[in-house]
Amino acid sequence: MSLETLIMDDMKTAMRAKDTVALEALRAIKSGIILAKTESGATDTLSADDEIKLLQRLVKQRKDSASIYTEQGRPDLAEPELAQVAVIEKFLPAQMSEAEVEAVVAKIIADNGLSGMGAMGQVMGIASKELAGQTDGKTISTLVKKLLA
Repeated sequence: MSLETLIMDDMKTAMRAKDTVALEALRAIKSGIILAKTESGATDTLSADDEIKLLQRLVKQRKDSASIYTEQGRPDLAEPELAQVAVIEKFLPAQMSEAEVEAVVAKIIADNGLSGMGAMGQVMGIASKELAGQTDGKTISTLVKKLLA
């Protein structure tokens, strides 16, 4: 089943349950899918990679908003954002733990014989491709800096 079909089914369920937070998150996903389909040069369907990138972008946006609201002392606005993150993350593949990501990054560094901060771009490129959809770029970046330092 495509992501769009899953989203539509979950939207119907959320509407029946009157779950406004889930409904808002699902509508954001649907909107993102429609926008991606209507971009110039886009095809009628999204690839699995494009769907994962879209979902990760939506999660990142909500986490960023929640952190800003928290910094400004507005937990009343941060809570719905974090609730939406939980809804959107259901559609993402299982995320790797930080220890698992660190092991993969360490293996990439060792296999390619890279060292020093000058190699960060190379390691990030390889790691981002290998770990696509399984963790976020911020985690990868932090671990690459830690291991190359």
